[in-house]
Order: sequence, then structure tokens, then C-alpha cells
Amino acid sequence: MSKIVRFGVSIEEELLEGFDALIEKKGYANRSEALRNLIRGMLLDVEVREQPDAEVVGTLTMVYDHDHGDLSNRLVDLQHQHHDRIISTLHVHIDEHSCLEVLIVRGRNDEVQQISDALIGTRGVQQGKLIISTSESLAHHHLDHGHGFSHEHPHPTRD
Repeated sequence: MSKIVRFGVSIEEELLEGFDALIEKKGYANRSEALRNLIRGMLLDVEVREQPDAEVVGTLTMVYDHDHGDLSNRLVDLQHQHHDRIISTLHVHIDEHSCLEVLIVRGRNDEVQQISDALIGTRGVQQGKLIISTSESLAHHHLDHGHGFSHEHPHPTRD
């Protein structure tokens, strides 16, 4: 394990109060753990963006109004064009008009970004976000459950 270094941070009182409320809401043990998580995330974002050829895996989450013209068909058509990069999809009906769709994508970083941009940029998509990572980044930054790439806790099994 790496050596722990202590440092001071100057921050506006209102911002700190908001951060403390968020820490409590998210269930972090303390400010240090929350800051480490934020820093890891920022470093990973920059690292992944700077590697267009890196093999990545990620999730693309979209919310859209399925009544918006032929949006559903256009999204399905785009997904079929990239069937080799889209591993799985989950479609959920939020209400009478809104749908949530989560796609698991894998491939070269620049390709995954292009697929994401095309889907999120489709007219009628109300929200969209791509979260990607490389296995090298996860292993290097110990982002998986905060303790490296290996799973040290039991997973539920079916009886």
C-alpha cells in the first residue's frame, strides 16, 4: 500500500457544508475517503480521454421520450450499426412517455466515444452520459471497490 500523505485544503464554509452533507448522504466514512474517490475519478477521466486507442469498457445511459417522432427506431438503428461494440442493453419504461436505456459498450476509446456522441446527440434524447474505463486504469488506480482489481468480498450465490 502507498504511503499516506496529509495535506491541508482551504475551502469556503458553504462549500464545505455542502460537501459534508454529500459525504453523509453517500455514506463515505470521512472527508479523506470522499476526496480520494473524487481525485481517482478525475485522474481516470483525464487518462482515458488522452488514450484514443485504448481498449475501454463502459456504460452509456440515456433518457428519452419514446413518443418523439421515430426516435426509438433511430436509436435502435444506430445500435444495430454498432452491434459489434454494444455488448448489452437494458430498456426501462419510466412512465407513459419516458424511457431509460443503458448500454454496455466495449472497444477502442475513440470508437466508443463516437457511438456515444451519435446516440446522445440524436434529436429527442433528453439526457445522456457515458462512463468509461480501461482495465489498466482500474488496476493502476485501484478503483474497483477501493481495494484493487480483485474482489475480496463474497458475492451472493443462488440456492
